[in-house]
Amino acid sequence: MPTISDTVTTADGTCAVTLAIPEGQGPWPAVIMYPDAGGPRATFVDMATRLAGLGYVVLVPDVYYRSGDWAPFDMARVFTDQAERQRLFTMIGSVSPAAMASDARAFFDYLATRPEVSGETFGTTGYCMGGRMSLTVAGRVPERVAAAMSFHGGGLASDDPDSPHLLADRISAAVYVGGAQDDASFTAEQAETLDKALTDAGVEHIIEWYSAAHGFAVPDNPPFDEAAAQRHWDAMNDFFGAQLAA
Repeated sequence: MPTISDTVTTADGTCAVTLAIPEGQGPWPAVIMYPDAGGPRATFVDMATRLAGLGYVVLVPDVYYRSGDWAPFDMARVFTDQAERQRLFTMIGSVSPAAMASDARAFFDYLATRPEVSGETFGTTGYCMGGRMSLTVAGRVPERVAAAMSFHGGGLASDDPDSPHLLADRISAAVYVGGAQDDASFTAEQAETLDKALTDAGVEHIIEWYSAAHGFAVPDNPPFDEAAAQRHWDAMNDFFGAQLAA
């Protein structure tokens, strides 16, 4: 699948993006793929290309563009190297929910201008931190999101006043959440809280558990699990196929 490197002008500057486009004759529905805390990197270009092969234009943003020319993280050691761990969490904290929403509006406007893209509403998906971004955007920019997915996402139903579950009554998208086992960032209790919030708000949703550790879907993460990753690809194929009109 062809990929394009481009930039999107946001309220706060210029965000680098990678766009993966299906082969053949479009236009196609579009999806924003939010990376995990490690940010955009080669493995997410590969993942975007694979999703494009299912029939979607896929945009992967540099969620840390406000940090300037930041050095990529080595996911094999970032959580064991104290300095790198601190740098990672500093960058995670630099992306507020308001910034997520503002950026998403710019991404959606950009996608709407692309000749390869069909429709005015879109899908979102994300991993770890990106899974929280996906649901946050669905709640803060509801008129543009038709389907929102989260895989081993953390902080989806926490005590944080910006927790995505508190946006449930604003979400118009269908929602899919794939949780990891024994994941302190998304526990069974938090899943119950999220389920209740989405149910009370009348949001169509699925919450499923994967028999794999946090990080199971991203190939360069040490907890990567091939069987769970394949299941997540099947889930995206089915969910986006049902929710995003061609």
